[in-house]
Amino acid sequence: MALLPATTARVSMHTSKKINEKIGEATRLSIENFKYKSKEDILKRLMELDQEWDTERLLETSAASFILIGTFLGFTKNKSWHLFSGVVGYFLLRHALQGWCPPLPVIRHLGVRTATEIQKERNALLAILEKKKIHWSLK
Repeated sequence: MALLPATTARVSMHTSKKINEKIGEATRLSIENFKYKSKEDILKRLMELDQEWDTERLLETSAASFILIGTFLGFTKNKSWHLFSGVVGYFLLRHALQGWCPPLPVIRHLGVRTATEIQKERNALLAILEKKKIHWSLK
C-alpha cells in the first residue's frame, strides 16, 4: 500500500471488503431499478445525487465542527481542550493524506459513499437516459 494512495481509491482502501461490497451492491440495485423508471424519475434521482453528502464532506464538516468546539472550550473552559482540537486536526490531516481516520469505519458502515461511488451511479443514470432518448426517438 502506498504511503499516499490515489485520492479516488484511498477511502475504499481503508474500508472493509464487506462494507465496500455492500455499498457497491446498493449502488448496482439503484441503477438496475432506474432502468425501468421514467425520464422524470431519473432526473429527480440525479438531483438527489447532486445533494448527497460524500465521505469527504461529512468528515470535513465533522472535523471542522469538533475543532471549533475544542477551540471554543479551550478558550472558555479549560486549555486542555486545545489538545482535543489538535488530535482532531491530526486525524483530519491523516485522512487527507492516507484516507483513514477513526470515524471512517462508522461512516462507511452507515453507507456513506465516496464521490467516486456517487459519480458511478450518476454516470450510469445518464447512460440510461441517453439509451432511452435514442429509444424514444426511434418510436
